[in-house]
Amino acid sequence: MTDYAIYDVFTDTALAGNPLAVVFDADHLDDARMQAIAGEFNLSETVFVLRPENPVHSARLRIFTSSHELPFAGHPTVGAAIALADIQLGDAVPANGIDMVKMIEEQIGPVRCAVRISAGEAGFAEFDLPKLSRQLEAEIEPADIGAALGLDPQEIGFENHRVSLWSAGVPFVLVPVHDLAAAAKAECSAADWARIAPMGDGQLAYAYVYCRGGVNHAASFHARMFAPGEGMPEDPATGSAAAALSGAIHQFDGLLDGNHPLLIEQGVEMGRPSLIHLHIDCAGAEISHVRIGGQAVRIATGRLLL
Repeated sequence: MTDYAIYDVFTDTALAGNPLAVVFDADHLDDARMQAIAGEFNLSETVFVLRPENPVHSARLRIFTSSHELPFAGHPTVGAAIALADIQLGDAVPANGIDMVKMIEEQIGPVRCAVRISAGEAGFAEFDLPKLSRQLEAEIEPADIGAALGLDPQEIGFENHRVSLWSAGVPFVLVPVHDLAAAAKAECSAADWARIAPMGDGQLAYAYVYCRGGVNHAASFHARMFAPGEGMPEDPATGSAAAALSGAIHQFDGLLDGNHPLLIEQGVEMGRPSLIHLHIDCAGAEISHVRIGGQAVRIATGRLLL
């Protein structure tokens, strides 16, 4: 038998954000069994916690969608780091909270996560991006991208931002749109997207629509992510997409040296609002460091009879 927990990630509110299944002590499960369990949960991702290969690290993670394994993903990293801290502390959370560091092994490499656990509040975790965003070469026709997303040509692009392909481990076609109304209008055709979307890092790129501002007035950007080929018409919060977006923000906004804290809202149109914290550090006109963080709340625990 194997214990698991369900967390809502990138939110401090139950039944918002992006749900995640965390399966503990999963060393006895083989690849096929993990994939089958992820399909049974049928969430955007399920993360399996294993013993680390390096004994000084906290855990090794394997991340699965309902159809395949991922080398890296943001909301499983945040959710798993908070889950590991919750397991370690149990009910013994100091009244003034506690800060912890979790070194987590993922396929993309070791990921350092800073975790803050406070009594009676949702946990917060922030991780150092293990691989900086880079722009990928691709033949992209903005009109075709727009048509696959139900957008008119005049709705695509704002300021210096243009349609482009970026990856920090998972590829995304970043589609800037004029305003919140255009973002709300977007709807991805699975057939059209499969026909025109470029490949990146060995897989079909996902669609990430974004604009400035947000429904939440604290938000720097409003975003939506579509992955119809994964059986996931829309994702309520996508840390790996925020990671990819960091490169585009640096390039198109011409970020100056220093720290740039940003807040990205996602999932609003789905009724599962999420907030992703993105910190971009720049030095010498280049990105030197990126951190992604957010809160997570545990909403269920259970046991797999396997």
